[in-house]
Amino acid sequence: MYLGLTIGIMPSTDGEQGRDLPDWAETMYYAYGSPDLSTRGDVYVGPLIGRKSGLRKDDLVEMVIDARSVKSGEANIIRGMLISTGRSSIDILDENDQFRSFSRDVIVEIRLVAHMRPQYIDDDELLFFEREDMRRRTSVSEQAERKADGHDDSHVWG
Repeated sequence: MYLGLTIGIMPSTDGEQGRDLPDWAETMYYAYGSPDLSTRGDVYVGPLIGRKSGLRKDDLVEMVIDARSVKSGEANIIRGMLISTGRSSIDILDENDQFRSFSRDVIVEIRLVAHMRPQYIDDDELLFFEREDMRRRTSVSEQAERKADGHDDSHVWG
């Protein structure tokens, strides 16, 4: 679903002017709310405490997949938004709005197109989500433990 809108000069992932987002990324950029990319760039030099780099949740990326692991006739470049990373896999919402999960073993290269979120430590929304998710997981785990032990007496007072 391409919006047909053109972006003049987009800030790059490092905050410099002059690099356009690829056509496939424009749709995701607008759907995400058109964040100011110049405030989200990587910092590679300077004091250690001020440096920031690496992939983040919701980044727009291009992945090169080992050609041996792709079906005949299909491209080995996957473009989309990074949904999550795990020990053995990377999940992406691709340019066609398809959820796709790839084994880290078949990924040859990941190219960052743009950071859509702030750095992890500065991302208040993500930190709040993780705290709430940990509370929810603890509650579910305790509930499962009670049911497994057969001691589900949470309805008894005193």
